Amino acid sequence: MANKHFRFRWLSFLVALTALTLGAQSLFAQAGREALVLTLDGALTPALKAYLQRGISRAEQDGAALVIVQLNTPGGDIGLMQDMKDAIRGSTVPVVVFVAPRGAMAGSAGTIITLAGHASAMAPETIIGAASPVGSQGQDLSTTESTKTKEAMKAIAETLAANRSDKARALADSMIDTAQAVTVDEAYATGLIDFRATDVPDLLRQLNGFKVQMNGQTVVLNTEGLQVVDLSINLLETLLNILTNPNVVFLLLAVGTQALLIELTNPGAWIPGFVGAVSLALAFYGMGVLSVNWFGLIFIVLAFVLFILDIKTPTHGALTVAGAGSLIVGALVLFNSPGTPDFLRVSVPLVVVTSGSLALGFAVILAFALRAQRRPKVMGTQTLVGQVGEARSADSVQVASELWSAQAESGQLEPGDKVEVVGVQGLKVVVRKKS
Repeated sequence: MANKHFRFRWLSFLVALTALTLGAQSLFAQAGREALVLTLDGALTPALKAYLQRGISRAEQDGAALVIVQLNTPGGDIGLMQDMKDAIRGSTVPVVVFVAPRGAMAGSAGTIITLAGHASAMAPETIIGAASPVGSQGQDLSTTESTKTKEAMKAIAETLAANRSDKARALADSMIDTAQAVTVDEAYATGLIDFRATDVPDLLRQLNGFKVQMNGQTVVLNTEGLQVVDLSINLLETLLNILTNPNVVFLLLAVGTQALLIELTNPGAWIPGFVGAVSLALAFYGMGVLSVNWFGLIFIVLAFVLFILDIKTPTHGALTVAGAGSLIVGALVLFNSPGTPDFLRVSVPLVVVTSGSLALGFAVILAFALRAQRRPKVMGTQTLVGQVGEARSADSVQVASELWSAQAESGQLEPGDKVEVVGVQGLKVVVRKKS
């Protein structure tokens, strides 16, 4: 009997161990049957770089089978491009760059990121190219600097396209040398990209069995039955990405400066000071990332100085109008200097409307200030002049519910006489009898 119990327990242990092993294998297989999709939409920013690095790291940790980078960008800083290219090439999980959705583009630095993928694809009606480098402020580079930068980018493109056709490598050079851009069909025909796909499922179907080169080794992709998992950009990355929008940065700059001015003119109201300090800190973070001409800040500061001076001096709005003009000029110099790419420019209507609204606000403040200066005094003995009272005795009257020593302008006061104050002499009022 004891032997039967021993054999039963041993059999139960083997069954449980087998179940656990199969379950672990199933979980491992499920994790490896995952295609992680990252969406890079907009100009390249530090936030999008962090998002890409986080996505690749997660794919490596979870043992995902594939990372798909869905790309739609007009380009961005060369340094960011280099970091993002390195993140893709250093991945231990195959990375496919997919220029999508329909109508998207891989412009400028996006061209290099597309070539950095272990495989690449484009959706219908998409374009790629226009990869000529520009300066950190968006301006055209000098001849020497441009040559050096172009040669460096061409060397990167040559390395990334080493396994592609001669036509593909020549096209990549033209994209950098002459800012050439091509359609999806042209890119596919020359072999610059590997696939044309309508969407992610279509891309996965075509990728099945495709061979890619990773760290000098050939890897055959098995994409059949992969579960597509979208990795969204997180809250912090979203916030940092918003702060690189020139329109948002301009609004933060305007709000922050005005809030600090309110705090300076009304000491002790800590809320405007806090809002102003936070807004300006966020604005300067955004300007540190964007391509801006810092000379524009001089005009912006001048604008708010003019607004304040118009409240202090009787120019009747002239300085406020000048301040609005200075604010518009400052914003356009700051963000829209010649050569700045369109995607890094601030909206001109937004600048005009915001500047006009701020000027209108200061004009309202100015109107209240002028009205306050013209308002009759409501405190002090001079406010008694013109008020009507009643005599209580020959030398006293009651005016404004108070008893005052009085002197008649003419004649003698009698108790009960109605009187009007015509002057004040020290602590005595001069009154005139009212008929």
